[in-house]
Amino acid sequence: MTKIFVSRDAASLALGSSQVVQRMSEEAAARGLPLDLVFTGSRGLFWLEPLVEVETSGGRIAYGPLKSSDVADLFEAGFLTGAAHPLRLGRMEDEPYLARQTRLTFARCGIVDPLSIEDYRAHGGYAGLARAHSLVAQAVVDEVKLSGLRGRGGAGFPTGIKWDTVLHAAADRKYVVCNADEGDSGTFADRMLMEGDPFCLIEGMTIAGLAVGASKGFIYIRSEYPHAYRTVSKAIEFATKAGYLGPSVMGSGRAFTLEARLGAGAYICGEETSLLESLEGKRGMVRAKPPLPALKGLFGKPTVVNNVLSLATVPWILAHGGQTYADFGMGRSRGTLPIQLAGNVKRGGLIEIAFGATLREIVEEFGGGTVSGRPVRAVQVGGPLGAYFPASMMDLPLDYEALAAQKGLLGHGGIVVFDDSVDLARQARFAFEFCAAESCGKCTPCRVGAVRGVEVMDRIISGIEPEKNFEVLEDLCSLMTDASLCAMGGLTPVPVMSALTHFPEDFDKAPRVPVAAE
Repeated sequence: MTKIFVSRDAASLALGSSQVVQRMSEEAAARGLPLDLVFTGSRGLFWLEPLVEVETSGGRIAYGPLKSSDVADLFEAGFLTGAAHPLRLGRMEDEPYLARQTRLTFARCGIVDPLSIEDYRAHGGYAGLARAHSLVAQAVVDEVKLSGLRGRGGAGFPTGIKWDTVLHAAADRKYVVCNADEGDSGTFADRMLMEGDPFCLIEGMTIAGLAVGASKGFIYIRSEYPHAYRTVSKAIEFATKAGYLGPSVMGSGRAFTLEARLGAGAYICGEETSLLESLEGKRGMVRAKPPLPALKGLFGKPTVVNNVLSLATVPWILAHGGQTYADFGMGRSRGTLPIQLAGNVKRGGLIEIAFGATLREIVEEFGGGTVSGRPVRAVQVGGPLGAYFPASMMDLPLDYEALAAQKGLLGHGGIVVFDDSVDLARQARFAFEFCAAESCGKCTPCRVGAVRGVEVMDRIISGIEPEKNFEVLEDLCSLMTDASLCAMGGLTPVPVMSALTHFPEDFDKAPRVPVAAE
């Protein structure tokens, strides 16, 4: 029986993979050919989806992108044996887009059946948890510290230090919370991993729970991710039945249980304290800090709050060693970064590579430039609150400190590409509009400042008293940066000021020339 691998990732389904599978099943039945269909996650090369891989004596041979109308022709060509065809891609491991990557966190995505524990273990799964069981809690935390792993959700805070704080906090109960409320524009890595390798996240959270003394964990999943929610919920059920979750994890006598919770549909719930409020059944509003969630988090108890990618990287670190992970990267940015490339680009997808790759390498070499064929004019890094960088800054390395030095941020690793038809003044207006719509409303600088920002931008775009309104704009951005309660309002000025700095012509404003000191 021929084994065929097909992605059930949400992006693949949106591009028609279910129709391809149905047509393939019908064609095989009509020809009397038995098929063993294995549903996987996506490898993250979305311009090739729907993609099908066939198991042959020479390895898995891929074909794509497919339409249901291509299926009959594939059978005629003999694709079940890996035969030649215009849509034949060969072994995916040899595809340059994948071959140039360093896939650690995403090593299994697109390869394994996401709901098969046997498949997961056959590809190295649960080796990290097994090692964690052999170490005392502090040694596990120290291994994560040694790795240099920083929060992949955007803040970049050292994961090991957060865990150490929770470990040493005195409390009768502690929690581990996974922030899977992935809401940044152009990002999809969390969804990809939850749909393609959910046991990796579960294993990482279990290691975290045992390391800090927590017996309960929650995965807060974005409400727009129903496929991820169903997959993770089912994986939790299977892991519990197999003894990897429950009252005695792997027979250790230590308890750790997990629940998946669907989010409330608010962007602000990606902020950790707002997320905790939502988990407690309240309206998602930002809490003042201190106290930090590591000391007083969910239900007032010490809580580890980490992003999906941070937690999903932990099994690799425990299995291979913190120093081995730290050997990748540059400066204080250690390990690999899952980059999500989207926007006006030929080859959008998931790229996991060591920190230090440049924007040019990602956009031009991986992405192949714009799909429109027009020149790249701007690249936004870090989601809707990230900076817009011009084509002249494409040699900027992807590193937390390097981007911060240029008044930008890495965020969740999302990169959105724009060609020379983009209007950056209108993009700046959108930043305020977005903040006004998504603000929790708790603090005045964010709640009112975003609305005033839209009004000021409308006057600037209309040419009304430009110099006066530029002054108001800069004052408003300073106020929001310095006085907002959280990063929602505090970072909204980043895309605005970067657009104004690098693309002044779109604001009908002459570039500023520094006055030489006398």
